[in-house]
Amino acid sequence: MGGDKNRNMALQSTATYPQLAVRPVGKQIHQLYRDRLGQFTDNGQYKEQGLLAKLYDGRLNGEENVKLSVWDAPDLTRPTFDEATKRSNEYRKTKIGESFGPSWSTHWFKVQFKLPYDWTYKPQVELHWDANNEGLVWTHDGRPLQGLTGGGERVEWVVPKEYRDYDKWHTIYIEMACNGMFGNAPGGDSIQPPNPNKYFALGQADLVSVNLDARGLFYDFWIIGDAAREFGQDSWEEHQALQVCNEIMDCFITGEGSNSCLKDCREIAKKYLGDDVDSAKVYDNDNEALISGIGHCHIDTCWLWPWAETKRKIARSWSNQCDLLDRYPEHRFCASQAQQYKWLEQLYPYAYDRVKTHVKKGTFHPIGGSWVEHDTNMPSGESLVRQFVYGQRYFESRFGERCKTFWLPDTFGYSTQLPQLCRLAGMTRFFTQKLSWNNINNFPHTTFNWVSLDGSQVICHMAPAETYTAEAHFGDVNRSVTQHKSMDQDPTSLLVFGKGDGGGGPTFGHIEKLRRCRGLADKIGKLPRVTMGESVDDFFDRLEKKATDGTVDFVTWYGELYFELHRGTYTTQANNKRNNRKSEILLHDIEYFATLATVSGAKGYKYPKKGIDAMWENVLLCQFHDCLPGSCIEMCYDDSNELYAKVFFTGEQLLADALEALGFNDKTAKNSQDVGINTLGWDRQSSIITVEDTNKITSGVTNSRLMYLDPSERSALPLVFLTEAEAGVYVLENADLRVAVKDGVITSLYDRNAKRELVPKGGKVNQLVIFDDKPLYWQAWDVEVFHLNSRKELKAASPTTISENTPHRVSISTLTNISDKSWIRTTISLSAAPSTLDSSSKRSSQLEVSAEVEWHETMKFLKVEFPTNIVNTEASYETQFGIVRRPTHYNTSWDMAKFEVCCHKWADLSEHGYGLSILNDSKYGFATCGSLMRLSLLRAPKAPDAHADMGKHHINWAILPHVGALDDRTVRAGYEFNYPVHVATHPEPRTIQHLLSAFRLTPDSSNSLVLDTIKRGEDDEDASNGDMPAKKGKHVILRIYDSLGGTSRGTVNLGPIKVSKAWKVNLLEDELEEAVLGKNGLEVELRAFEVGSWKLLLVTKHAEIHDVDERKAALHTFSSAETTVGHFEMETMWFLAFNEDGTKIKVLTELVDSRSVAELFVKIEAKKKESAA
Repeated sequence: MGGDKNRNMALQSTATYPQLAVRPVGKQIHQLYRDRLGQFTDNGQYKEQGLLAKLYDGRLNGEENVKLSVWDAPDLTRPTFDEATKRSNEYRKTKIGESFGPSWSTHWFKVQFKLPYDWTYKPQVELHWDANNEGLVWTHDGRPLQGLTGGGERVEWVVPKEYRDYDKWHTIYIEMACNGMFGNAPGGDSIQPPNPNKYFALGQADLVSVNLDARGLFYDFWIIGDAAREFGQDSWEEHQALQVCNEIMDCFITGEGSNSCLKDCREIAKKYLGDDVDSAKVYDNDNEALISGIGHCHIDTCWLWPWAETKRKIARSWSNQCDLLDRYPEHRFCASQAQQYKWLEQLYPYAYDRVKTHVKKGTFHPIGGSWVEHDTNMPSGESLVRQFVYGQRYFESRFGERCKTFWLPDTFGYSTQLPQLCRLAGMTRFFTQKLSWNNINNFPHTTFNWVSLDGSQVICHMAPAETYTAEAHFGDVNRSVTQHKSMDQDPTSLLVFGKGDGGGGPTFGHIEKLRRCRGLADKIGKLPRVTMGESVDDFFDRLEKKATDGTVDFVTWYGELYFELHRGTYTTQANNKRNNRKSEILLHDIEYFATLATVSGAKGYKYPKKGIDAMWENVLLCQFHDCLPGSCIEMCYDDSNELYAKVFFTGEQLLADALEALGFNDKTAKNSQDVGINTLGWDRQSSIITVEDTNKITSGVTNSRLMYLDPSERSALPLVFLTEAEAGVYVLENADLRVAVKDGVITSLYDRNAKRELVPKGGKVNQLVIFDDKPLYWQAWDVEVFHLNSRKELKAASPTTISENTPHRVSISTLTNISDKSWIRTTISLSAAPSTLDSSSKRSSQLEVSAEVEWHETMKFLKVEFPTNIVNTEASYETQFGIVRRPTHYNTSWDMAKFEVCCHKWADLSEHGYGLSILNDSKYGFATCGSLMRLSLLRAPKAPDAHADMGKHHINWAILPHVGALDDRTVRAGYEFNYPVHVATHPEPRTIQHLLSAFRLTPDSSNSLVLDTIKRGEDDEDASNGDMPAKKGKHVILRIYDSLGGTSRGTVNLGPIKVSKAWKVNLLEDELEEAVLGKNGLEVELRAFEVGSWKLLLVTKHAEIHDVDERKAALHTFSSAETTVGHFEMETMWFLAFNEDGTKIKVLTELVDSRSVAELFVKIEAKKKESAA
């Protein structure tokens, strides 16, 4: 009925279904069978009955096969291999169980071993060495082979075939470092200050025979077991995984763990993993993979260990990877930080050559393009530039290529100008993941366009596994999709795996697990596919192609990537931060003076490129993202203090040499005049400076880079006044401001020009406050929002006193006790108004504060407050090459998260028509809450450095009211508050003034332009360090940026410097386009917040004339008329040099306009006659 009448109504079965039930069969209790899995690889009570007991089928550790002796390096030295193996060193006998120490000491072991006959044919023999600390295996002749981690991780060294001949003793050395992967912290809390007396027992020194089937099954079972645990119970894939695992266990039990049953178990595993997981063949198919696995070894250049240990960590870690790259063809490894490559090159040439070989093969990938993985909040703009310049130049000089990807996974926030600087350094992509640590808001993107202040963009990818040290677990692979926040645009991601922070990198186990994850994905599905054998650049190339061809329109994020954690790093280790700021400024000034000295042809002077490079490399090293932020152990700051001392020592010498080459500080000259030299690119219209040899105040007024210091001005009529209006209330007053101070706080700040009081009723400006500072965990790193609830005002301990009262400046000082152990003495100073020193000045007066602090607190935070009556929902903060604006309110959790932010030389709060700027000379932490501004001064964390910030500090800040909006007055005031006027002597200053007029913006240039850097070309033949091929000619590099956020145009005055050609260039000094040389100099135009660099080719072509004795008298007469020959040279671009015997003269003519030699002599004769007349 209802169907084909010929259809068979009963199907014929080919199987005989039993009529009677044989036995009861129950449903598996899912949870029990899942929990059972742990027994198979359990290291506890079931270890001997499980798989772990089968991993090795032989073990040798007696003296018949392994002999141990040790040499203890003296004190805490880290001797080289040659030093450690000198014949004079006595190696004493040692054994398993002996302890070695103390912390940070080094012990060299001579390990002699031989194999019995039956072991020479074992599939794999390893030496297992575990002293719960780090070590490095060396050959008997001094080749570093592989690092050892200890504590059960990376304890194996695979014995090579050449060491496996029968009954023959072989020798290796093992260098033991008495520190763990994360230093020497006591107990289990790695960030506590290190224990100086830690000892390490040698637990293993065994030869073992590896059962490769058991090891393979171990990883099979691990990944299938993870599928049973992590796939949802509502999926067939989870149930199938559980069945396969239980079947393996049952097979193992039935076969009593025999070698044959291990093979059977592995066959069962193939049901879930496929047939190819024992080789790279598992990746050889066309199945689309969403995840690209890349090996990485994040090595903190210093953190819980000093730099000296980092150098060994590099050798250990990268040797490990070279070994794995030899053994696993699909493995690819990337490593950043040019400084670490340079250390390896210098200290471990064999390991460096291995790395270089793999770089050529394309398996070891230099990445990042920077000198170190640096902090990006606090270094100056030029420091960020030099991180890229020194990094990229190193990679290009050693490996023939620049990096295309900026790699910075572990830094505490990302400055808003980084995308622009990356693009200018040849990098179009950026990798990080640190924002996954945010403790308030979740960052919403994985892959996106990150846009800089000027509009430049890079493709940014943040690993969705939310780590740069993934263990290559099943879960890491799975989270690379489940936590991907940009799936609607592009679902691909990077999985960055390998032991990190303390080094090590990927293990063979990581690679084995990933093979099985890929096999599972291909055989069963559900788990996203991972692929190997590609580089980070390959991954980003695909993203860029999609963006370029319009396949994907990636979302954008404008401005800084603010990190909602580790806000205390803007303040911790204050003296370290001060040294950073002072070093940056010193280098700026050295490069400026050295450039002038070389382009002026100063006799016998050579651009000190070697010294400058050494200084920069040390400063850049100290900007590493744990060192500069203040999150290292005390030993690291002993190291950085030593480096900064070298920087300052070298820098002061280079500065003195350059000034001397320019004719300053000539001790043989008579009647030399004191002058102040301005190294900034604009006029300092007025200044009050101290002449050191008199220790008295002198005013200097200038419209150039020279300030003529007239001591007679000290007796001029008063331009600033100090009175005691009533008991304890002092009034400081000049033409701009009237300031009332009581007990060290400002109760009134009245702007005479604006007719405005800045201090709100009852407010106290310059009020010192202290807070309880106990973050949730990361002491040196974090300050939490709840610390604001513990605010306490500090009161003066003694009456305010007058410390200075001169016609040009007045000062009062107040001592405030912070506690019975700590105090601060603040000095408030007001100088003469700029307009009274120079009527053309548009600069406002600023109130300056200097503080001397003796600080011995525990978990406290010292700040100074500036309440105002200014209203704005945003405050402005100087950042590198620009301004970042942040909320002053807590409307949303994103706003409130910025309760503590980073600024550089100034912060500003302005409303329509008026504003207030706070300047500083060495601080980076700031907050603006409503109308209250707050500068962070000092912290007192006790981990990881128990003595962080303890001791004496010197801090300067200034209060700058201004009529009108935030503008160039604040920008320039910030520079002038930080960059010193150099006081020197010169016998005839006017002869150098014309040269000093070069490389300055003309008065009609946009005031928003800042000429930030003046230096020589990196590869000029007279200034090259030899890393790259030298280029002919002399070049000067100028770096200029728009500081206020609008299109800016200007002209750079070249003074007497003759330039034949100019180009706009990138940070690496590659030519982008030819620049315009107008009649007044170099013409520049920048878009809002653009950073521009220009390369100027100086005229260097010469014609030589000899035997012109008759010209000497004429030239002498001319030079006398023009003050000096030096001036004559600058005006005419003729370089004149007398021979040593004083009888002959050589004339070198720079042929700017094809001027002939004959015309030159005509000119000389004309000058002679003019002078005689």
